[in-house]
Order: sequence, then C-alpha cells, then structure tokens
Amino acid sequence: MADLIDDGEENIIDEPLSEALSKRYLAYALSTITSRALPDVRDGLKPVQRRILYAMRELKLNPDASYRKCAKIVGEVMGNYHPHGDSAIYDTLVRLAQSFSVRYPLVDGQGNFGNIDGDSAAAMRYTESRMTAAAKLLLDGLDEDAVDFRDTYDEQDSEPVVLPAAYPNLLANGATGIAVGMATSIPPHNAAELIDACLMLIERKSTTTEELLEVMPGPDFPTGGTLVEDKANILEAYETGRGGFRVRAKWEKEDLGRGTWQIVVTEIPFQVQKGKLIERLAELIDGKKVPLLGDVRDESAEDIRLVLEPKSKTVDPDMLMESLFKLSDLENRFSMNLNVLDRGAPKVMGLKDVLLAYLAHRREVITRQAQFRLDKAEARLEVLAGYLIAFLNLDEVIRIIREEDHPKAELIKTFDLTENQAEAILNMRLRSLRKLEEFEIRKEHEELEKVRDSLQALIASERRQWTEVAKGLKEARKVFDPETDLGRRRSVFGEAPIHDGDMVAEALIVREPITVVLSEQGWIRALKGHSNDLDKVKFKDGDALHLYCKLETTDKLILMSSDGRAFTLGADKLPGGRGQGEPIRLQIDLEQEKAIIDMFKYTADQKRFMASTAGYGFICPEAELLSARKAGKQVVNCPGDSVLLCCKPAEGDMAAVIGENRKLLIYEASELPEMPRGKGVKLQSYKDGGLADAKLFNGEDGFSVTDGSGRQRTFPDWRDWVGRRAGAGRMAPRGFPRNGTFEG
Repeated sequence: MADLIDDGEENIIDEPLSEALSKRYLAYALSTITSRALPDVRDGLKPVQRRILYAMRELKLNPDASYRKCAKIVGEVMGNYHPHGDSAIYDTLVRLAQSFSVRYPLVDGQGNFGNIDGDSAAAMRYTESRMTAAAKLLLDGLDEDAVDFRDTYDEQDSEPVVLPAAYPNLLANGATGIAVGMATSIPPHNAAELIDACLMLIERKSTTTEELLEVMPGPDFPTGGTLVEDKANILEAYETGRGGFRVRAKWEKEDLGRGTWQIVVTEIPFQVQKGKLIERLAELIDGKKVPLLGDVRDESAEDIRLVLEPKSKTVDPDMLMESLFKLSDLENRFSMNLNVLDRGAPKVMGLKDVLLAYLAHRREVITRQAQFRLDKAEARLEVLAGYLIAFLNLDEVIRIIREEDHPKAELIKTFDLTENQAEAILNMRLRSLRKLEEFEIRKEHEELEKVRDSLQALIASERRQWTEVAKGLKEARKVFDPETDLGRRRSVFGEAPIHDGDMVAEALIVREPITVVLSEQGWIRALKGHSNDLDKVKFKDGDALHLYCKLETTDKLILMSSDGRAFTLGADKLPGGRGQGEPIRLQIDLEQEKAIIDMFKYTADQKRFMASTAGYGFICPEAELLSARKAGKQVVNCPGDSVLLCCKPAEGDMAAVIGENRKLLIYEASELPEMPRGKGVKLQSYKDGGLADAKLFNGEDGFSVTDGSGRQRTFPDWRDWVGRRAGAGRMAPRGFPRNGTFEG
C-alpha cells in the first residue's frame, strides 16, 4: 500500500519503482492501443482520422462545397478535438487524400499532396481540401443520434465515439499501425465486393468464409498489381485474421520490331515508392547482379510506365522478370494482421467476424435513427393535435389569450393540453388561423401517423431492421459502382509461373568461364578463364596443386571427401583467383583428418562409378550428390578403416578393378547396381589388402592404362582377365604400371 505523506506543500506517494513503472507503462500502452494505433472495427478509423472528418463536417466542407486551407482544418482539429502536434494531423490528412495510399480517398485535395515516387506534400498553408463522397457516407446520420458522443479533451465540446459508416470502411481502405506489444496490418479491398459479401450475410448468417470469398476474392490495392497468392493461403488468412498476400508488378512485353523488345511495367505493388524501386534496379545493374537486364528508365507521366531493356533480344522475358521479382520490390508481400478494436478491446478477427461486427453496428445505427425520427414525429404529432383543438375552439382560445392574465395555464386547464401544446398555440402566428391551414394540419397529421406507425414497426421487427440495413448498403454501393473508375477492381489475380529454381538462380549470375584450383593443403580459388597453363599458378611454401576443374560461374561444383560424403558449392560463390584463395574448410564442414579425393562439375544426366578401398562399389547418379548442407551428404558408406577410392564417370560397358595384390579382374558393368547411396556390392575378393583402383571402359575400344611417363599402353589380350564380379582375378599383365593403378 502506498503511504500518502502530506508535508503541507506537496503530496508524495511512496511506492516501489517497479510497481510505479508498471502502472504508468500499462496506462501508456492502453492509451496507444485504444487512442492511436488500432482502428475501430465499426467505422475502420483511428481517432485522429475520425476527428479530421468530423472537423471538416463541422466546417461544412462537403463534396460540393469550396475548398478550405488545410492549415485551417488542422487548426480546428488540433484546437477542438486532437491535442497533439500539427504535423501528425496533417500527415494523416495528406494520406487520406492520396489515391495511391488509400483505396477510396476520404479527402479531396487541391495542391501538392505528394506522389508515388515518395515526394512529400507541400506545407499545409499551400494546400486545400474538402471531403469526398466516400467520407460523407461515413458521416451520414450524425444529426439523427445514430452514435454516441463524448466530451472532447477540454470538455468544451463533444465528438462522436464512432461514425455511422454507411459502408465497411475498415476493409475498404485498410489500416496499418504499431501499438505497444501489438500491431495491425489490413489490406484495402473493393467496397462493392465487400457490400455484396455483407448482403450475403444478411440473407444467411451461416454463410462461410469460403462462400464470402466467391464475391470478395481478396485485396484490391489502389496501385493495382497481380495477386499470386495460393487460394488455400488466402482462405486461411481470412479465416484466422493472419496471413499475407504476394503482389507482383503488372508488366507486358512490348515489341520494337526486328526481333527486339522491352518490358513495360504499368502497375507496382502497394506501398512501394517508384523512385526507390528505380534506384534499386539501377543498383542491381551497376552491381552486375541481374545480367539479363540492360537498362531501366522511367517514362511515367500520370500513369506508371517503367521500361526495362534486356541485355539482348535472346533473353527470356519471363526469366528476366522472375529474377527481378526475386531481387527487387517488383514483388512484395503484404502481411495481414486483422487486429482491431471491438467495442474498445483489441482483438484479431477473421473476415466473417469483421463483417458481422460491422453489420451489428449498422443495425444499431438504423435502430437509433428510427427512434430519433419517431421521437420527432411524436413531438410534432403532439403539437399538431394541440393545433387542431385550437381550430375547433378558436373563439375561446382567442378570448383566453386576450383576457386571461395567465393564458398558458388557462389553456392547459380548459382544453387538457400538454405544456408543449399550449406553448405551440401561444406561439402560433395570426396568419395560421385561416381555414386552409386547418386542412394542411390535418393532412400533415395523417402523414405523420403513417410515418410513426412505420417507424414503430421497424423498431419492433429485427427482420425489418436488416431489410433497412441492406437497403442502405445498396444505396452506398452506387457510389462504388464497379463500372466507374473509382469502383472498378484494380488488383487482378494470377499465378506465378513455375520455373526451375536453379534456372532462376542461374539468371542472377554473370556467366563467365573459370578454372577452380584446389591445393594439397586444402586451399581453393577460382581463376578467370579456362586456364591450361596451371604450372604458373603459385601456391604457399610447401603446398602444390591437388585438383582442378574447368567450369562456368553458373555451374555447381561437387567435391567428394575420403569418408564418402558429397559437398555442393556454387561456382559463383568461390573465392577469386587473386591471392591464395580460402581454406576449403571455411565453406564445408570437413574434419581435419579427412581429405577431398575428387572435384568435378555437376552434370544432371551424368552417373559416377563409386568404389571404396574395402573393395565395394556401385553406380550413382550425380543428381544424388547434390546437397545444400554445409556438412554435405553421406553417399558412400566405407566399412571399417576404408576410404573412398574413386568417383569416376560411369562411361563404358566393362568394369576393371585391381587390388593392392596386383591382381586384375574385368567383368561387365551391368553387374554393378545403380544406387543413390550405400556401401555397394563386392567388386573383388582379397586375402590381404584391398582395392587399388577401379574404372569403366568400352569393350569395343579395348583396355588401356596410363604408365608413369604419361603414355597410353594397350593390352590386346585383356579378355583373358574377364571373369565374374567379386572374383579374385589374375596377376596383372607384363608392362602394367608399377604403382598398380590404371593412371600410372
């Protein structure tokens, strides 16, 4: 408990600092959530937006009125309703006027209100504005007690808690905001489609979200674009209130004749600044990160027109755009988090829940308007009944008024009138006493009775209330007619073309020839060009050339380790040829006692003959060697202390193996199984030692080996060594290389 100490000058509250901070931070957080960042589910507005529109209404800035200076409007809002900085108010007003920021602008601006390039608006003293028809629809009904009002911050005036909102503005214009510990992100939608969805719910409350999406299929961004999100993901997002939408720029191929062409972008994703987008594309060109793109230029006037020139006319336009979608904001993702205030409490809602909450608000508005009109009708009927009594007793009324000291009290007593009726009779003009006026009063009385009965029936019947809500929505839909420029759907739906990820990645790489060099101590580098003079390549003292491979920067490099693992490296990611390169162990997880025994370019349709020193082996497709893991992929299981001996191209119909005991065995390659991984089958039997070398060759070409001096040596009688797989073999023929391998 806090102890209140009064020292005569000030009150000091003694409480723990953590408790004091907690209370005050919680109060700040609640204030931010409810009074600043999150929109209300009923009218889709934040307090500052609502106050701007209400102030413009009070200034009578209707769509058909003349424009007023924004400085005047900001001053009214700040002085009467929103006690915060003028810049915050003006920034909000500007955004409500930008056709590229909100789907249905609520402010009609005159002057410089910024542009899609990211340029800011002119100062408020230079710009003018008034309300749009969409804004007026949000405010209709305020004079008929449709919503509650509350005192303003200084208690000198009142302001509406929420607007009547004749259409579902929350989803129509969307909203974004960051509060304390929570945020909201709502994309804009097509108002006509939203109204159609509301009418479906009025007709049948059990309508599912999937059925609603048949008439309201997804967001409709003010800047257009193509939605390429999967329908299942869209359904899940609208059911849970959380998800996202991939939006791509709208583009077309424009033929220039003689086989040349260019790409023209006419729509860009929502909330992407065109100026920054062009800067990004220029950076990609300068950095040679999109080799398919030659140039970009902006030919926009009122409409967007970005021209993308390919590097050459042989470039595939779809592949060019896929690479740009990957690297720039030509493709963007708009996250949806339907976090809104529902009766003052933050809540994440799905599409159906949001529309039902809005419809409940509209029903309440309709009911309150009907009650307001009923009260006015009954008050008028009361007065008219008093008038009729006066006409029937006109002489007596005139006498009472002329002769009595207290005519009001006497009228009430004589004719059993109410206070209002007596006051109305006393205030009646003499010209109203003519006989024709009595007829008009009776006629008005009869008409008002019909109105009263109709309003009473409306208030008493839920079905009639929903009918009235539907009628109002249909009237509002006329403002957002899809046949008009304002109401037409701007974002279209499409599917992203299915491209091989490797092809797209390749399109992002400058294609250049390189020679990859790996030293004995495990240092790797990529030399430019297909160098044949590797004797001039310098290494560190005590180091020398181990392996090399000629390929291009768009290729993949496969490395096989002595423990049977396969590693994959992108050729474009290898260190350059200047200096000594980098240790291979920085790019792959290779233990110190293991070594790289082979290195080659990946070829999709190629197969490899794998063999371990234990004398086991198999045929493996190179596609099985690919691995995205730094630790590689275990392909060959080497039993015991054996290691991977060879990984040679599987080209030929005969297999030759030789053991450390110099016994040679040849058999048909068809006896070798094709496997994705494993130990393989036994290639040759040994009493002592293991496998020394293995290879495949074509029987028609004959059997040959390379001796220690690099010369080819053939053995015409090689068929004498042909046997069955897993046999012991015979001693190698005379003249076989002394080191007991096929490569000398």
